[in-house]
Amino acid sequence: MPRRHVRVAAVAVLTAALTIGSAAAQEGGHVLPSGPTVGVELVAEGLIQPVHLSEPPDGSGRRFVVDQSGVVRVIMPDGTLLGEPFLDVRDRMVNLMPGFDERGLLGLAFHPGFADNGRFFVYYSAPLRDGAPAGWNHTSHVAEFSVPASDPNRADPASERIVLQVDEPQFNHNAGDLHFGPDGYLYIALGDGGGANDVGLGHTPGLGNGQDATNLLGSLLRIDVDGADPYGIPADNPFVGTPARDEIFAYGFRNPYRFTFDGDDLYVADVGQALFEEVNLVERGGNYGWNIKEATHCFNPSSPTNPMETCPNTGPLFGDPLLDPIVEYGNANNVPGGVGVAVVGGRVYRGSELPQLTGRYVFGDWSMSFGQPNGTLMIAKARPKGLWKLEELAVEGRSSGRLGHYITGFGQDRAGEVYVLTSDTAGPSGTTGRVYQLVRPTD
Repeated sequence: MPRRHVRVAAVAVLTAALTIGSAAAQEGGHVLPSGPTVGVELVAEGLIQPVHLSEPPDGSGRRFVVDQSGVVRVIMPDGTLLGEPFLDVRDRMVNLMPGFDERGLLGLAFHPGFADNGRFFVYYSAPLRDGAPAGWNHTSHVAEFSVPASDPNRADPASERIVLQVDEPQFNHNAGDLHFGPDGYLYIALGDGGGANDVGLGHTPGLGNGQDATNLLGSLLRIDVDGADPYGIPADNPFVGTPARDEIFAYGFRNPYRFTFDGDDLYVADVGQALFEEVNLVERGGNYGWNIKEATHCFNPSSPTNPMETCPNTGPLFGDPLLDPIVEYGNANNVPGGVGVAVVGGRVYRGSELPQLTGRYVFGDWSMSFGQPNGTLMIAKARPKGLWKLEELAVEGRSSGRLGHYITGFGQDRAGEVYVLTSDTAGPSGTTGRVYQLVRPTD
């Protein structure tokens, strides 16, 4: 897609996001039941657009922050944010649009044996590779790097090994999160290729990429980075031996922006199109419905704010059931009483600071009010059946009870404490990016 058209598309997406249709959202009202109150403690600031935080399995106590702008920064155990990046891939990425962009450096995963082998993996948006379809936007890279023993706070930029390349037709819906599962395999989240409604350039006619498991877009992948070069396929991947791609673990996603493991449970947040946001508890081989459904509702690709009355409940390729999410809420642009505009996947709380949150899924919404960021935090708790109980977390010391920033990601340390990543700008620009830890309130 020519850059002029990409720029127009970015402005259109941002303009839509800033138009809040719900009176409750416009007035800063709380439309969810009130949950516990939490405190927030500033851990780091002066970042651009932080999207991920994790602590490596090496006992160092360091926390690593992925900044969409193209760098990974290190927070030392004493809270010092090192000035020199751990990794800088800005010269390998596309040029980002400062006002709004969904490309960039989006994911980081440390190899389970990182303490001994120094291996880690990142996801970033590179220029469109040679041989990619004409008119497409960029190529997503999953790449491996290593850390020299001589300097554990600086990765070796020359150590890059490209593991996977995926061509992307549009600039948005990149997802980009990476995690090693409890099985030791690398999981990779890919959006549907971008644009809107899963139609148009680069989207399978009549299916959309979400339902086309013969390509990788709109899927959660599972690969073995130790089994072959560039990677192997786990023998128990669900679509081995079928027409679908062997790498796929689950599919039917629009923009699975941030996922997490809690033991064997796999939580995937999927950003909606027009009416509903959702979180899924993902199982092997599952089909999560896009673009036949948006959360639990039928979706109409020709008129996304006017759902169809009926729709199939099975997928078109394999006749597999379309699985419903565990959480859904209305999009405040178009649903009266809607909560926010784009779900941001979080973590299951396993720390000691906030025992009242133990075992609950903590997540948020990018969210804004009157064109200004507000940052809504939520928790979800399982019910015996159906959608989970959803509550809003009140933030101590904030007049609105909300963060007052755009929520751009979440993180978790080895002790199970949860962090929320924020910015005051809608795009990868400025230095308003912050990292907060959720802590017990002072009252």
